[in-house]
Amino acid sequence: MAEVVLFHHARGLTDGVREFPEALRSAGHVVHTPDLFDGTVPDSLDAGLALIRELGDELDARADRAVEALPPELVYAGFSVGEAAAQRLAQARPGARGALLYESCIPVTGEWAFGPWPAGVPVQVHGGEGDEFFAEDLPAAKELVEAAGPELGELFLYPADGHLFTDSSLPTYDAAAAGVVLERSVAFLVQLG
Repeated sequence: MAEVVLFHHARGLTDGVREFPEALRSAGHVVHTPDLFDGTVPDSLDAGLALIRELGDELDARADRAVEALPPELVYAGFSVGEAAAQRLAQARPGARGALLYESCIPVTGEWAFGPWPAGVPVQVHGGEGDEFFAEDLPAAKELVEAAGPELGELFLYPADGHLFTDSSLPTYDAAAAGVVLERSVAFLVQLG
């Protein structure tokens, strides 16, 4: 069994984000889904990004508070903007067991980097081939997977066109692709033991 913290995307803790971890829980894993927006569910991606800009550094502080009472041996997961919180914590908080990064990725070198990828920490990155946002992050995803190493890093691309294709409550949802994402995520957690 793994313990996972899953951070939502810019549209907040939507019904689709709440639904996604149920498959992980059904497989016997504990999944925490903190609400970094304190109940606000923006009605558009632009409104969510505006809220993120308004929150500024407070968003990171909320993510930090969400995990401070949890054990260090977590799997960090996140969708899109929530991926950044998951990746930052996986890289900066000692004890990470792994990371599941959905529809976004931050470089491990350069101006935006959180630092090097921690040795021995497995990671999966999942993104849509037709997602214009993920297309910008694809070089970072490749860099991260290479930094993790061939035994620990995996990058999966899906024939999904829209951003947030894993969220069943949004119009960009792709049921087939999201189903495979879930299968691979469950298998990743099983491998962790």
